[in-house]
Amino acid sequence: MLLAHTPEMRRNYYGDRSLNGLRAAAEVILHERDDTLDAAGLVRAAKDADIIVADRMTEGRGEIFAQLPCLRAFVRCAVDIRNVNVDAASNAGVLVTRAGPGFVQAVAELAIGYMVDLSRGVSRATADYQAGRKVEARMGRQLAGSKIGIIGYGSIGRYLAEIAKVMRMEVLVSDPFADVSDSAIRQVGLDELLGASDYVVCLVIANEQTENLIGEAALARMQKHAVFINLSRGNLVDEAALARALRENRIAGAAMDVGRAPDQMPSPELAKLPNVIATPHVGGLTPQAIEYQSLETVRQVEAIVKGEVPQGAVNAERWTRRP
Repeated sequence: MLLAHTPEMRRNYYGDRSLNGLRAAAEVILHERDDTLDAAGLVRAAKDADIIVADRMTEGRGEIFAQLPCLRAFVRCAVDIRNVNVDAASNAGVLVTRAGPGFVQAVAELAIGYMVDLSRGVSRATADYQAGRKVEARMGRQLAGSKIGIIGYGSIGRYLAEIAKVMRMEVLVSDPFADVSDSAIRQVGLDELLGASDYVVCLVIANEQTENLIGEAALARMQKHAVFINLSRGNLVDEAALARALRENRIAGAAMDVGRAPDQMPSPELAKLPNVIATPHVGGLTPQAIEYQSLETVRQVEAIVKGEVPQGAVNAERWTRRP
């Protein structure tokens, strides 16, 4: 099998324990170059492989599957498979799998860190001290007693809501596909959430329907002292509209771990604004979260080698290239 991660991606997102697990299941080919494999490079590297274990940057383009007659499965070490052509894989009889969300706690914790930083000016004061500038003491906002608006009530949204409740925050949730049974959480429409929240946290699934969900109109509904936090995907946000709102101080600030730059990184033009906190897509970059997903791919590979359908399969009914 081919492990498509670059050496850096292996260090950060796979690890020795998981790699040893793969090696116990089959012979492993490592990608040793620093650049991500493109379609042609992937075909060359995987020409003799039965299984590809791919990081989120390695695309599963439609043309590769017909050119890899030995390939039985494309195993994604991530939840997001939007850059994998599942239809083309299915037409070729290749199984596609995805990993589960092992990063729920890590991402929710980062959201809390963002809120504290945006409210108390931690990054700003630290940067001023380190640059030798005069540090201004500004009035902050405490989380207790404030309103958090969570857009998207999935695994991370539910976990974050529980933390917020413990911190004595008022929790609002907007998700037309969720049934919120907790009486301590108020389920509202998106417009009401935007207008009422001190902290707006975007955790929506990215698809065609949610493209630019947070745009000019949505930002105009937010309070001037409120902040916007994106921990989902960059394409949920109209970045030009967000930049205008931040530059014109129509909202107080923003924090983002994702954006429209390569590898879903925050866009540099947004990240450099003085009322923005940005991190390089590290929401799930903790040992526990990474090992959860990488070890899940090991279990998937073990099942595939036996000809069994693993948990996380997305097209099992069309898997004809079984061992």
